[in-house]
Amino acid sequence: MELTITQPDDWHLHLRDGSLLEAVLPHSAKHFGRAIVMPNLKPPVTTTPAAVIYRECILKAIPTDSNFTPLMTLYLTDLTTPDEIKHAKKSGLVYGVKLYPAGATTNSQDGVTDLFGNCFSVLKEMAAQNLPLLVHGEVTNSEVDIFDREKVFIETILEPLVQRLPQLKIVMEHITTADAVKFVESCKEGYVAATVTPQHLLLNRNALFQGGLQPHNYCLPVLKREIHRQAIVSAVTSGSKRFFLGTDSAPHDRRKKECSCGCAGIYNSPVALSLYAKVFEEAGALDKLEAFTSFNGPDFYGLPRNKSKIKLRKAPWKVPDYLSFPFGDIVPIFAGETLEWEALPC
Repeated sequence: MELTITQPDDWHLHLRDGSLLEAVLPHSAKHFGRAIVMPNLKPPVTTTPAAVIYRECILKAIPTDSNFTPLMTLYLTDLTTPDEIKHAKKSGLVYGVKLYPAGATTNSQDGVTDLFGNCFSVLKEMAAQNLPLLVHGEVTNSEVDIFDREKVFIETILEPLVQRLPQLKIVMEHITTADAVKFVESCKEGYVAATVTPQHLLLNRNALFQGGLQPHNYCLPVLKREIHRQAIVSAVTSGSKRFFLGTDSAPHDRRKKECSCGCAGIYNSPVALSLYAKVFEEAGALDKLEAFTSFNGPDFYGLPRNKSKIKLRKAPWKVPDYLSFPFGDIVPIFAGETLEWEALPC
């Protein structure tokens, strides 16, 4: 069996910088036409000039035979100004502003401490400029159970935000719960959408502990109960336009995962399309795969759909145990396992 679909885009991608950027970018550029690039570097990408510089670094690392285009984002802080939002929109290179609640995930220590108190004027300018807010949807209060942080964030931040600023476009990134599905579906179509990762479609929280602690299945937001996984699968395979592909592929050197305090993040770029195809096939919804991977994202962002095509072939192949680079190894999700779908280079 072979499927030909419009070339997908990745609407949530971590490319890092330096040697790590050069190592992982070819995996994304091999299959995806565009990607929304996350700004949580050290230091974070908080201004338009910094985004332009980061974009140039990415462009230099793109393989010569690839048409990959990075879509840049800014990192929202308590000090971001409405004027910065105007500069970002005017540049034509910045496509969203990322909200990291301070301390929520990797390199989020410079994130927002009080969204309504410190950033509301910025959010109003974003709405005026039609620049989406890209949300890591978890509260960081240590008294809230880690498995409930997405639900509480929806109740205390997102629902009030949509009520106060309904014209602001919002992407709830890497959703993990039935609560998030319900929230997105309750909002006005075209204003609130969600990206979905392969890991949250295929794994539940048991995958963190089966056979021992599994650091390469650890990400934030953390994997949830099976009931939540099933709700997300039902949502994305339903044909709804509100959900689209966002891998949240987040590479870390193996030594930073397999240690006493391992980093959060799953590396899935080399296998993402194979995994999405698996999900849609198992749901009997392969006819809806193309919209999820290739149409819903650009339609939400107001961008043209890609014109090029890519093929997915039903042909078993084994995921490498690890990927070796001069700086060390990266272990991909489903390392050493056999997948049934293979994505061919664009």
